[in-house]
Amino acid sequence: MRYAALACVVLMLGTAQPAHALTRPEVQRVVERLADTQGVLGAIGELYVDGRRVGRGSAGSRLLDGRGGKIPADARYRIGSQTKGMTATVALQLVKEGRLGLDDRLSDVLPVVAEKDLVERADEITVRQLIRHTSGVPEWFRHDLVDIFDTTTYYRPADLLKVSRSQPRSQEPGQRFSYSSANYTLLTMIIERITGRSLAAEFERRLFRPLGMTKTYLPARPPEGIKGPHGHGYTPGPDGKLRDMDRINASWGHGAGGVISTARDMAAYRAAFIQGKLLPADLQKVITAPPEGAPAPPSLPCGGKLVQTNGGAAGFTSATISTLDGREHFAVSTTLDAAQDLTVIKAITQAGADLLCS
Repeated sequence: MRYAALACVVLMLGTAQPAHALTRPEVQRVVERLADTQGVLGAIGELYVDGRRVGRGSAGSRLLDGRGGKIPADARYRIGSQTKGMTATVALQLVKEGRLGLDDRLSDVLPVVAEKDLVERADEITVRQLIRHTSGVPEWFRHDLVDIFDTTTYYRPADLLKVSRSQPRSQEPGQRFSYSSANYTLLTMIIERITGRSLAAEFERRLFRPLGMTKTYLPARPPEGIKGPHGHGYTPGPDGKLRDMDRINASWGHGAGGVISTARDMAAYRAAFIQGKLLPADLQKVITAPPEGAPAPPSLPCGGKLVQTNGGAAGFTSATISTLDGREHFAVSTTLDAAQDLTVIKAITQAGADLLCS
């Protein structure tokens, strides 16, 4: 989630042509080029049109130094901050049901944060601001604040909020876009308080089961990891040596970035979301409309429009790129053997353009 602000940006790419004619070899070549990107160890991707897989690819290796063979193209992977869209969707479903209001104050819907002084100015922050990253609640997911190599300690949401509370606010509530995983830690707590169930249970009940996302789940406690054969990602430790990040601490990600999924399941989720099957249009726009003061999307290839959601943390970067009608989706995961930077996101964006804009 280091550069996870990109996960909430709607990326405008090129005019998409029907991808029905694409076959596995063409997708495979795109994935091979992606795996050749500096810092990428392994890459997998699948292309779906109207719910049908029309291409898949795997390149690179499952483990460091070429070991472990290729990653299965249908393997599970971490989706990172793409999880935030799911958390926001569940919160907005509660709004639709009348159980939560967009303008409800944080101190009213989650009194504990005011009572224990976990969030400054909780009586001014609204649910809408949390969803849209305009609350001004400081980020807790920074390498100088949390130990990314601690894979065993269980951190409660309140523990993460204490880290956030130790940092100064930089803006007024609602003033502008300022990406912070703390917003989604708070939304997780709100959902669990209102429903009386875990966020994982709500994801399963509201999203995964209805959409047939049979291989998707949300781990919440360390050392839970990825089920089945999958790629391992690595990042440099303090000594400069690469460390295996396969067991990222599950209690950090949670509703901000913890979901583990597959390309097929992510294509199903994005199709349902884009086509308005999960939220009415007015509530969907709470997620998709550009937040106040958000940075403009970077200059991208193609002349029309696609939408891209990204997620990443130490050891991996993933994305789902879709056409605006929700019919075509390229879901991709990369595992890394270097520190994160924007090079991989740019390469993923180009891969999606190569498939969906030709």
